[in-house]
Amino acid sequence: MGGNDDASLVWQQDKDHLLHPWAFFDSFNHEGALAIARGDGAYIEDVNGKRYLDAVGGLWCTNIGLGREEMARAIADQVMKLAYSNPFVDMTNVPAAQLAAKLAELAPGDLNHVFFTTGGSTAVDSAYRLIQYYQACRGTPEKEHIISRVNSYHGSTYLSMSIGGKKGDHPPEFRFKTDTIHHVSAPDYYRAPEGVSEQEFLQQLLAELENKIVEIGPDKVAAFFAEPIMGAGGVIVPPAGYHQGTWEICQRHDVLYVSDEVVTSFGRLGHWFASEDVFGIRPDIITTAKGLSSGYLPIGATLYSDRIHEIISEEGQGRCFANGFTYSGHPVVCAAALKNIEIMEREKIFDNVNEVGPYFEQQLKTLLDLDIVGDVRGHKMMMCVEFVKNKQTRELFPEELDVGKVVSNHADAMGLILRPIVNLNVMSPPLIITRDDVDFIVGTLRKAIEAAQDELEYPAVSRGA
Repeated sequence: MGGNDDASLVWQQDKDHLLHPWAFFDSFNHEGALAIARGDGAYIEDVNGKRYLDAVGGLWCTNIGLGREEMARAIADQVMKLAYSNPFVDMTNVPAAQLAAKLAELAPGDLNHVFFTTGGSTAVDSAYRLIQYYQACRGTPEKEHIISRVNSYHGSTYLSMSIGGKKGDHPPEFRFKTDTIHHVSAPDYYRAPEGVSEQEFLQQLLAELENKIVEIGPDKVAAFFAEPIMGAGGVIVPPAGYHQGTWEICQRHDVLYVSDEVVTSFGRLGHWFASEDVFGIRPDIITTAKGLSSGYLPIGATLYSDRIHEIISEEGQGRCFANGFTYSGHPVVCAAALKNIEIMEREKIFDNVNEVGPYFEQQLKTLLDLDIVGDVRGHKMMMCVEFVKNKQTRELFPEELDVGKVVSNHADAMGLILRPIVNLNVMSPPLIITRDDVDFIVGTLRKAIEAAQDELEYPAVSRGA
């Protein structure tokens, strides 16, 4: 069987048998999927041999780049040494213990305790379980309500998806927990009412959160969940002082602060964790995944404070933390994460983020001269372009047009992978990209947007034609 026949077979097998996360059946049933065969560094190659710069970084996760032999050796060595070990109750393994200690060293404040999960969704799910457990152990079981934000994304388990606030992730065919989960406004200044200053917008957001806590009752609110920068909800960077303000409100009302750093940790914003180093807060809980292993193997973690641990682990209470996974603290995965951290430290990868990241921001903003580009936002290696039908009114294109996909389809043809989310193109490239890579991303994206404008016959669409 020849190469093209192999590619066709893979495409057909996938189309016939594999249900993809967030599959859009109307299009998938006809078009199938882009099948990727190999990758190196910031590049991937499909089954037909076409090469792409992956500006999505897999799914916010290929931080150190693909195809590193050092990672493969570390994984293979651990497989031969100990491929699996039971993590339950009173058993552990060497890589798990070492990684937990390393995470405690890197995390801000007194987040010295780690619960290993299989990814970001299960880390958020476990944070929720931990919060409920903690409140019950301290004698306040009625503190069970959770506050999150509109357009937030916190995962895809039943609980983590319920905590998330994206309308598109709550389709009517699914059910979600709604009785004790509440959502306040996203800190999206681009969508603030006209004439409202950023400082006024900030004060409105802070007042809304505090009012929501008071409305529910401080004696009933357990925790507030927040991504430092909202990811899949549109790469929304909050106004300066937002996280400090919300943290202070939570402190005042005895509400735990959960910083969902599944995306923003391990270098995405130039630091191990963004909560303190970028936004100046020390949360009670941090959830992380993705860059923890740079996507080489699936792992997540819930990091939590001494204060929480002292309550839940109090002796003489006969308690058991009945939560966990067969693959919690998997030795091979933990070995991969340890090697990933070692590479980041040794190669000073964050220096590249802090040097190339601002250049990425600056160059992407040059796209604002294009007719359908309404906003360019983000920070360092976490960026987004928002498309609008009318730049003055910020009116969006009809959702069914899926303008972000129109743009990304043109980019695909030019060798650039973007992540389309309705009216957005999101970018989270490997942290090893160079200025030349940035120039390719921005130059190619400009051509793709121009091609989309031609396809949409813009600016005719803005006149209602």
